[in-house]
Amino acid sequence: MEPVYALMFLLLQKRGESSQNRCRSKLPLVVVGNITAGGSGKTPLVIRLCQLALEMNIRPGIASTGYGRNSTTTLVVKPGSDAQVCGDEPVLLAERTGVPVVVARKRFDAIRKLDEMNLDLLISDDGLQTADLERDIEICVLDGARGLGNGHLLPAGPLREPASRLKKVDFIISNGVWKEAPDDFIVYVMLLEAGKLVSLDGAGEVSIEQFRRTFSGKPVHAIAGIGHPQRFFRTLEALGIEALTHSFPDHHRFKQSDFNSFEVGSSIIMTEKDAVKCRALGIENAWYLPVETHLPADFETIIKDRFRKLIKEHK
Repeated sequence: MEPVYALMFLLLQKRGESSQNRCRSKLPLVVVGNITAGGSGKTPLVIRLCQLALEMNIRPGIASTGYGRNSTTTLVVKPGSDAQVCGDEPVLLAERTGVPVVVARKRFDAIRKLDEMNLDLLISDDGLQTADLERDIEICVLDGARGLGNGHLLPAGPLREPASRLKKVDFIISNGVWKEAPDDFIVYVMLLEAGKLVSLDGAGEVSIEQFRRTFSGKPVHAIAGIGHPQRFFRTLEALGIEALTHSFPDHHRFKQSDFNSFEVGSSIIMTEKDAVKCRALGIENAWYLPVETHLPADFETIIKDRFRKLIKEHK
């Protein structure tokens, strides 16, 4: 740990703890975040938590800042909303869950908006480092392959907070097996399963096997503008899809020129998060790969019980 960054973090925590203006939602609030920079798998987990709540007849809502969007106003995000205005992840969350999603420059403004709706439970997509935000459950998501990296704080390493922060969260979720997890941590492993490939215009879908047969010997380009592109590329490789890979920065705003160098007649595969940004570009023969989230049965049982108790306490 770099002493200067540890000191900055402790000062920030102290300021948040001593604040007279800590923000409290009217509803139970679950924060899903991470302590490492880059993609870890928060979005798939938020989707699954919403699905679990809906299975229990609980009405959830999602709060986000819509990182990377070109607007600062508070907005209710709906399926098909403009990702540039609302942010790519909020649009994906709205489409996959069907629950109310609100983005705001300040996270608590999104929560206030959701408080006005007829909901039972709120989930904050990110916000683990929002010190003045009261929360009922903290879930930290880690990329199992990368873990805590070199263990140093930014910019010397990937950590937003010291690793000791993990001892204070309610649950640690590892996206894939975290082989180097400390023995004193209880870690639940989340697995992402690839589904069928869906055409970018939503007109059709094909199985992985069908795609491999159809495009065997033809050029395939895989693009990813996410926090950890290599995870997506390794997934395609494991599925037997050979592709030329193209990495872009997380939340990249795709434009037509990004695809101009691709051969005529080639196919394009992308993540579902990238698809919400590329639909308006009119790209031909483009597909995205949705994933389904699988969590351990014991974790789902525990989190459902926590949901029930929190809602009962807040009534």
